[in-house]
Amino acid sequence: MNKTAKIYVAGHTGLVGSALVRALTAAGHTSLVCRTSKELDLTCQADVEAFFAAEKPEYVFLAAAKVGGIHANNTFPAEFAYSNLCIQNNVIHSAWKHGVKRLLFLGSSCIYPRACPQPMREEHLLSGPLEPTNEPYAIAKIAGLKMCEAYNRQYGTQFVAVMPTNLYGPGDNFDLQTSHVLPALLRKFVEAAAAGLPEVTIWGTGTPRREFLYVDDMAAGCLHVMNLDAAVLRRELLSYPRPCFVNLGCGEDISIADLAALVAEVTGFKGRLTFDTTKPDGTPRKLLDISRLRALGWSPQTSLEQGLRRTLAFFTGS
Repeated sequence: MNKTAKIYVAGHTGLVGSALVRALTAAGHTSLVCRTSKELDLTCQADVEAFFAAEKPEYVFLAAAKVGGIHANNTFPAEFAYSNLCIQNNVIHSAWKHGVKRLLFLGSSCIYPRACPQPMREEHLLSGPLEPTNEPYAIAKIAGLKMCEAYNRQYGTQFVAVMPTNLYGPGDNFDLQTSHVLPALLRKFVEAAAAGLPEVTIWGTGTPRREFLYVDDMAAGCLHVMNLDAAVLRRELLSYPRPCFVNLGCGEDISIADLAALVAEVTGFKGRLTFDTTKPDGTPRKLLDISRLRALGWSPQTSLEQGLRRTLAFFTGS
């Protein structure tokens, strides 16, 4: 991507989008286009069409989405399906219509089957039933990457996708009702340590294993994909029926119990940990195989403990 090229980051105020803006700015890109949801309703086709017609971005990072943890997905399944399908349909179609050179669609590792072999490879997509607790969101993300694939096949576009694992870092959502597991744990332990509480209760059994990627590493991986040589991009990501997406993770996972213990250590919580086994665990294990992206020259740089300490500093303002 040329440093002066016009780049649209959809969802720039969120965890993912704000990291992309940081990465693009640090890399010297000087013509970023951003709109808040109040300025541009991405679920409205007419508004998105008018935006692309007026701004004519050359590159698009589609990071806008309705996201949340198990509780949010179980409570608002209709909104997770509708909002995400509308956003990606409108942006991807307008990007094609207005000649965007490259588009990167941000998906999620929840696209893979609940009982997927571990670690999960791109070829495992659509090989079994999804995890019920986030099925509407997962189906929307599958539709998005398949839409990119369809436009590539029919129109010769260069629309690619990355499927990140669980992300965390500056800009995360720390609301206990709607957040993902790591920011929720971080907030719980910070507040428990400050209040001198004797224990912290964690949802589920603590046995599920999860992979976590620091969000600035994710952004670096996205820029790497968008800057791939055209011949490499065509060969590796645009040659149907090869998947037009790549996994984006760290290649290592940790149990929720061990994660909680690490968060307790980082936050200085000295009490005991208990587990509410009446709460759902979700998928037993989710670990991405990132060999495909490693072969393209990218690997993460931030350890989980390093990332946790940076995220803690963001949350506490220290």
